[in-house]
Amino acid sequence: MNHLAPTERPDPQRLCGRWRRWCAAGGLLCVLLSASGCAWLDAEQRQLIYRPTPGGAQVQGWRAGDERYFVDLPPAAVPPGEVPGAAAQRVEMWWLPHADPNAPTLLYLHGTVNNLAQNLPKMEALRAAGFAVLAVDYRGWGLSTPMTPSERSILQDAQLAWTELGRREPRAARRVIYGHSMGSGVAVDLASRLRAPGDYAALILESAFTSFDGVAQEAGWWGGLLARFNHEHFASLDKIRQVHAPLLMLHGSADDTVPMRLGQQLYAAAHPPKAWVSIDGGGHADLQQIAPAQYQRALRRFREEYLASPVRPAAIPGSGPPPPAASAGRPG
Repeated sequence: MNHLAPTERPDPQRLCGRWRRWCAAGGLLCVLLSASGCAWLDAEQRQLIYRPTPGGAQVQGWRAGDERYFVDLPPAAVPPGEVPGAAAQRVEMWWLPHADPNAPTLLYLHGTVNNLAQNLPKMEALRAAGFAVLAVDYRGWGLSTPMTPSERSILQDAQLAWTELGRREPRAARRVIYGHSMGSGVAVDLASRLRAPGDYAALILESAFTSFDGVAQEAGWWGGLLARFNHEHFASLDKIRQVHAPLLMLHGSADDTVPMRLGQQLYAAAHPPKAWVSIDGGGHADLQQIAPAQYQRALRRFREEYLASPVRPAAIPGSGPPPPAASAGRPG
């Protein structure tokens, strides 16, 4: 009679090590394929980076005058075959006016993942601080043309939104560019190609970073490896030096998506006048909920100092220079 050998129990450490080797090998293969110009893998990489949320959720609480509409992209802005089967490309825009017709108008540029419907609480907090809001869902998000976004397509959509902002608010002294998370990279790029005060009045960045490469390197050696072959950069640290406008930066101390030190490095490279507001315990996207009074106070004071009078240095209550950034050198 044959006896079966006792079942060998797997060694968890051995399995874990084997899994890490498989992941490293697979990841290295992906990187090499991407570097070799594999279009499919490049699209997959961009999908993983941006994780856009398409579709239009039912929005509750619209006010009188609020609008949700679409603007078509000029045909010249869309390379042939970029979106197969799409006859025309469009971006969704939201117009949330303020009760005060003299209120400054803020161009709202959101980050990865969430579309405008999911960002409405933050936009309402900005409106409560005294701003009218013009917001854009880049292609790939919301009801805009479905596609896998890229840095180029996002910047094109932001440029289209800037043109629309000029129609909504013809007074350059009442225009503000605002960006959250990835949107901070979009905002810095846009501001670096414009001139203040002739084109716009001020820049507001929330949960901002130095570059996509800098964020990836925060993840360790694996992120650093991917950063070397990543084609999406949003290199704000390089571009912020071309921005000469009053700047407000807000960051949460508990942000585990974009560590505060990346925001500090960007702030250090920016020209004055500028103000830094750190919100204790704030995460990546909840600053208006964690400390609503401080959030509102910072935005209102910035608005009063730089959008209602000649530009001059001013101290924002609860703000000041950030703690020294970690001396990690220039990311990316």
